[in-house]
Amino acid sequence: MSAEAHAAAHAPTAPEYIGHHLTHLQYNLVGKTGNQSQIVDWTYLNVDSLFWSITTGLLAVFFLWRAASKSTSGVPGRFQGLVEMLVEMVDTQAKGIIHNAASRKAVAPLALTVFMWIFFMNAMDMIPVDLIPRLWEGAYAAAGHDPHHAYMRVVPTADLSTTLGLSISVLLVCLYYNMKIKGVGGWIKELFTAPFHAHGLAALALAPANFALNLVEFGAKTISHGMRLFGNMYAGELVFMLIALLGAAVGSTLTAGGAGLWVLHLFAGSAWAIFHIMVIALQAFIFMMLTLVYIGQAHEGH
Repeated sequence: MSAEAHAAAHAPTAPEYIGHHLTHLQYNLVGKTGNQSQIVDWTYLNVDSLFWSITTGLLAVFFLWRAASKSTSGVPGRFQGLVEMLVEMVDTQAKGIIHNAASRKAVAPLALTVFMWIFFMNAMDMIPVDLIPRLWEGAYAAAGHDPHHAYMRVVPTADLSTTLGLSISVLLVCLYYNMKIKGVGGWIKELFTAPFHAHGLAALALAPANFALNLVEFGAKTISHGMRLFGNMYAGELVFMLIALLGAAVGSTLTAGGAGLWVLHLFAGSAWAIFHIMVIALQAFIFMMLTLVYIGQAHEGH
């Protein structure tokens, strides 16, 4: 069998290609073997999402530290001007939503961190979809392992466990401010008396309904907060994979149809990448704004 025929025989089909790219590099927590591509599986730790989220988090910290260390009181340079614009934008949004000045001292830096971290995680989607996975497969093969089992996803926010982890962290901050601003007793009382305020026996009768509605509100906000970011980034990642398949359709033999698909893949990839830059920034901004809104709601009573 020729080298071309051997490569064609072992070339992955479109479902195999996408399935491979959507499978996480995982650490088994319960002793099973294998890697899974399910959206939710509590028995596995997604090592790739953890690695890239920590890496991009450190890059965001370095970005902000670099700006702070190079800041001057004179006319700012482009880099300093960009960071100052971001800080001013976040501070303006925080002042409009959270009216407690003491809370803003912690919440505004938190919101800036959320924006920068999610922006950097989202920006991993701009790396060519096959670049890092192919490098990882090469390293896997060099170590004597089967490269077909080398899994690597590089967009942490396209992993539901990452986005739900972020939204649950926001929920914990909201619970903290609920208890800090209203007092533990005042917050617990609000859980059982709002939104259907009543007195006497009616208050006792409505307490279970009030409590259930408040639990639903906290749960719905947290789940939708994480799902919104995950859904947009997962879809964007999938579109890049589908566009990459257009280029792979050329195959080992160049035909007019294959060449047309390859040219189409270049135009489609460029257009989607340009559009996706807006998606990357917009999703980071939306997550940050919802973080501010939810924390702001924790300062207010029903």
